[in-house]
Amino acid sequence: MEDSKKLTVFFDGSCPLCTREISFYRRRRGANEIRWVDVSEGKRAEQVEVAPGLTRRAAMARFHVMDADGRIIAGGRAFAEILARLPAFSLIGRVLRRRPFAWGLDGAYEAFLPLRPRLQRLFGAPARACPRVAEGKGACRPSGDGPQAPPR
Repeated sequence: MEDSKKLTVFFDGSCPLCTREISFYRRRRGANEIRWVDVSEGKRAEQVEVAPGLTRRAAMARFHVMDADGRIIAGGRAFAEILARLPAFSLIGRVLRRRPFAWGLDGAYEAFLPLRPRLQRLFGAPARACPRVAEGKGACRPSGDGPQAPPR
């Protein structure tokens, strides 16, 4: 198994959907080897870096992990990285890292992003996490202040 101690997961703890999913992962065997960082806590400034090259705003708008080399992985591929490090899901995680599956996972995540604010409201989340959500304009998007998903 990979050295999962080197994976850091950045998640929005103010989002009930995100919290449920992260709670699911954290209950799995091997999750104690992953570093879990709730980016909704602590300093509230949007431009504060939660990791080198990753601002709080970007981390709140899109799911990110950081691997052992400090590489930031965003979107659907970030989920594959978590799965690959949890023994019960490691095979599926390793498969989802590879093309064309990684592309499909990224596409599914992109399709989910506009639905996230509505789903958050269904689960009782306040719209305060992102100005775009509060204004009913859909999902938050980083404005060039964080790493983007790799080109397809």
